Amino acid sequence: MSLFKVTVVARNTKDETLASAPLEALVDSGSELTWLPRDVLLGIQITPLRKRSFSTATQQRVSRDTGYAILSAEGFETVDEVVFAEPGDMTLLGVRTLEGFGVMVDSIAHRFVATSTIVAGFSANPRTPNPEPRETRSHAKPIDLMRVLSMG
Repeated sequence: MSLFKVTVVARNTKDETLASAPLEALVDSGSELTWLPRDVLLGIQITPLRKRSFSTATQQRVSRDTGYAILSAEGFETVDEVVFAEPGDMTLLGVRTLEGFGVMVDSIAHRFVATSTIVAGFSANPRTPNPEPRETRSHAKPIDLMRVLSMG
């Protein structure tokens, strides 16, 4: 498999005027998440929301903060969870971002190829209605949660 880089821009989900300078990121379909430098994410006021543990290619366990950003590359855009990469970490564009872009990677031509998005629960035959939601088929009576809690 050949490796290639793309230019990525990250924007703050709450204020899209806060955007990073274009960054070179290695397209890595082996990485679940996208990794961008911590100082870049903090510079556009993206807030670390939780810590996650990761296994590196060398089987090391590392812990990093994650948050959410709007990511753009090669004319595609998505909102995704991003890792606050520390100095020494690579800048990577991960598979969840690629899926959010709705692309496949053409590793020979070093480009993204738009794909069809899979629709769940779609009926191709207009005469065949989708099944009713489960809760409307149930004959059970709804629970009065407030009454149950007050029985304590």
